[in-house]
Amino acid sequence: MRGLRWRYTQLPSQPDDPLPGETEAEAEAETVPTAQDPDTEEAWVPTLGESKVLHVEEFRQLVPHFPPRFTGHSWTLVYCTERDGFSLKSLYRRMEGQSSPVLLALRDRDGQIFGAFSSTALRVSSCFYGTGETFLFSFSPQLKVFKWTGSNTFFVKGDLDLLVMGSGRYAFYKPSRDSEVSCSHSLPLLRDTAAGTLPPP
Repeated sequence: MRGLRWRYTQLPSQPDDPLPGETEAEAEAETVPTAQDPDTEEAWVPTLGESKVLHVEEFRQLVPHFPPRFTGHSWTLVYCTERDGFSLKSLYRRMEGQSSPVLLALRDRDGQIFGAFSSTALRVSSCFYGTGETFLFSFSPQLKVFKWTGSNTFFVKGDLDLLVMGSGRYAFYKPSRDSEVSCSHSLPLLRDTAAGTLPPP
């Protein structure tokens, strides 16, 4: 028996039609600019905080890939190795009480930036968690986004010794026994990590 396969297809943006009885001027007045609106893209700059890994331009490139309900918000830097050290336990402690999505960004020894977006906060768990909104990304040097293929539901798994994202064949993982991160085929990476979350609504 063959399993179902899923793929995301990005649909072109559709302009919102005014509601019956609503004038076009009223409809335009209620339009809220977002990062995905081509007319306001230059005016909207996401607030990222003090990340040492991601800069505003890279963050701006990632925003269109976020689920729509997470765009247009400022982000808070929750964990940074420069400030919080290199312990995986510290990352989990900083994530306690967070319920908002997480953007995890890492930089390797060659200066390449990669990471993941998780629609849920990172936590210790005995099983995989997350949703199909989870995706991985890489700037090498152009942005590449790796979205859910639908072949499994293994998105994120965290325990005291390991953080895994993009599973089946792990896209990257962080063992706690040393302070290096590994990516795909055990590529050693620098310990420069930033994790940010949305503030509570």
